[in-house]
Amino acid sequence: MKFGKFEIHSISDGFFRLDGGAMFGVVPRVLWEKTNPPDDKNRILLGLNPLLIITPNKKIMVDTGISNKGDEKFNSMFAVDRRPTIEESLAKLNLSVKDIDIVINTHLHWDHAGGNTTKDADGKIRPTFPRAQHIIQKGEWEDAIKPNERTRASYRQEDFLPIQESNQIELIDGEKEIEKGVKIVKIPGHNRHFQTAMISSENKKAIFLGDLIPTASHISYPYIMGYDLFPLETLEAKKNIIQKAAEENWLLIFEHDPQVRMGYVRMEDGKPVLKEEVKL
Repeated sequence: MKFGKFEIHSISDGFFRLDGGAMFGVVPRVLWEKTNPPDDKNRILLGLNPLLIITPNKKIMVDTGISNKGDEKFNSMFAVDRRPTIEESLAKLNLSVKDIDIVINTHLHWDHAGGNTTKDADGKIRPTFPRAQHIIQKGEWEDAIKPNERTRASYRQEDFLPIQESNQIELIDGEKEIEKGVKIVKIPGHNRHFQTAMISSENKKAIFLGDLIPTASHISYPYIMGYDLFPLETLEAKKNIIQKAAEENWLLIFEHDPQVRMGYVRMEDGKPVLKEEVKL
C-alpha cells in the first residue's frame, strides 16, 4: 500500500506451525483455540511475513523469513510450507533479491533471519540479498554466536555467519534512523536486544511488531508467548505501544499472522480491539 511517500508491502515466505501453548504462554487453550485452532500435534498455523519498505531512495526488508535450508526433519517438525517463497513474493512486485539495499533483522531466530542466507543448487550456503547491509543489534549478535542452553535451538549460525564473511553486517547499539522516516527502535521483552522498525511519512505512522505482538490474536495484553525471555517487559512494551497506536492511529503490522497482515487498534472499555484489518 501507499504510505505517505513510501510503499509498504507485507510479503510472504510461506507458513509454518509452532506449539499453540508456547505461542500463548499462560493463556489456556480453551481460549486461544477459538481464534487459532491447533492441529493434532497442538501446533497453530503461522505466517512468515517480512516487510518491504520502499522509500524514494532505498528498498528495505524487515526480517527475511525462513529460507530453504531446513532438512526433512526440521520441515516436518515445523510443518514448513514455503508457498510462496520470498523470492516469488518479490517477483510479483517486479523485484528480485538483488534489489534490496538494507535488511533489518529484528533478531536472529531462525524464523526471522533464516532468509538472510540460502542454499544454492550446489548445496553451498550464501547470502540471499547480495547487495544488502544487514542491521543487527550488537547485543543480539553476541547472544546469537554464544547462545545458552535455553536459546540455542532458536539460533542457526548458517543464517548469519555467511553474511559476516561477506562483510554485510552493521552492528548497532540502540536506536538508529537508517533512512528519513525509517527508524530502528530497541524493545526488550522477547529477548534482551529485540529491535523493530518505526515508519513515519506525511503524518502517518506504522510499526512492524515482529515477535512483540506476533499475530492479531496477541493484541490482548495477557497473550504473551512462552518463548519470551522477559515476559513482563513484553507486557509493558505492548501496553505502551498499543495505547500510543490507538491515540495516534498507528498502523500495526503483524509478522506471524497467517491472515491478518495489518490493522488499526482502538480501545473499548479499556481493552484493545483490532479494527480495519488488512487481510491476506
